Amino acid sequence: MQRHAYNKLIEWKKKEKRKPLVIRGARQVGKTWLMKAFGKAEYEQVLYINCERTPSLHELFSQGVKVEDILLGFQVITGIKPTPDKTLIIIDEIQAVPQALTSLKYFYEDAPEYHVMTAGSLLGVALHAETSFPTGKVEFLNLYPLSFGEFLNALNQHPLNDLLKSSNWSMIKRFSEVLSTHLRWYYLVGGMPEVVEEFALNRDFKRVKQIQSDILNAYEQDFSKHAPIREVPRIRMVWNSIPSQLAKDNKKFIYGQLRSGARAKDYELAIQWLIDSGLAHRVTHVVKANVPLKAYEEAAYFKLYMLDVGLLSALSNLNAQTVIEKHRLFTEFKGALTEQFVMQELLHKNNNIHYWTSKASAELDFLIEYQNQIIPIEVKAEENLQSKSLKVFRDKYNPDTCFRFSMSHYRNESWLINIPLYAVGEFLSQSIK
Repeated sequence: MQRHAYNKLIEWKKKEKRKPLVIRGARQVGKTWLMKAFGKAEYEQVLYINCERTPSLHELFSQGVKVEDILLGFQVITGIKPTPDKTLIIIDEIQAVPQALTSLKYFYEDAPEYHVMTAGSLLGVALHAETSFPTGKVEFLNLYPLSFGEFLNALNQHPLNDLLKSSNWSMIKRFSEVLSTHLRWYYLVGGMPEVVEEFALNRDFKRVKQIQSDILNAYEQDFSKHAPIREVPRIRMVWNSIPSQLAKDNKKFIYGQLRSGARAKDYELAIQWLIDSGLAHRVTHVVKANVPLKAYEEAAYFKLYMLDVGLLSALSNLNAQTVIEKHRLFTEFKGALTEQFVMQELLHKNNNIHYWTSKASAELDFLIEYQNQIIPIEVKAEENLQSKSLKVFRDKYNPDTCFRFSMSHYRNESWLINIPLYAVGEFLSQSIK
């Protein structure tokens, strides 16, 4: 299974002043597979340690942070003697041993010749005040579910992916129907590696849904296992409300949909836990579309998305035929899946994502900041070419270019460029380096 992140690992390996790498991402997005596959292909040997499955690590790290002692301990545990530049040292689920996080500082300062790669599924929620995090001594890589392009490659549809990369819009138009079909499949399957692998082998949507259900159940178990006990019911309420929140015309998160009289302060920790664990992504409203966007955030207003469009479909109990056959009753929620999809494609290139509304009730689905410019994006689930919100935004801020992502074909209308939804990922790859 090809992952775009692999190329980033190659870049990391080649750096002269290499820092230990921390790969962040939700459970089951493929962190362990990626690290092992990279190590097997790019190094003479791989030393793999799983902190959740190796109780002796707590004692090893509690006795000090000398790198030579840690390396000797690793050798005793695995039977592998690490060699500088030739061994990839993988420390998986590092959040289970907070002292192991601290040790990364000493690998960087005292033993930079060793290549150290780590991952943590619940790293964001595991860190607390007494944990000494090696700020400035590590690099980060965020890993998300497979993008649509990676999904096409996993299905052995490399020619389709190459076509999208070519930006040959007349040829892309000729194959729009098959590309649209694969996009609808992606709405259902999503990008979780185990789900994609199963679908690539058998094209069985029932089996897909079963694996997705297992993943969702595992996440529910994580709530109980890792979250503060008093927050668990609230986390579940927020998590299960995401489909209904996104189904609204106005997708702003409404606390009143959780329960009558619900207040923000009662659910702030629950929402933050989901975000820190990588299971949800918050897109915050901005009062002005100026640089930097973060300076104009209105934190009380936001939209909350899931980590994966396929899991959103599964949590919503969406029937596959409803999506595949474009059922006439499948209207409002189609917009939810489409926005979720676009948000994921944006995350692969830019995590500084916001949305904007005007006093006249115009709403722009996404704003991203790139090279000191604000890029406005409107999302349409079908071929609707009306762009009222973009026009309102253009009149107010006069951006160089506005973008509409829809199921319509490529169009360049001087001030507005329409990109077909199935081409969004490759368009972003070429436009936002």
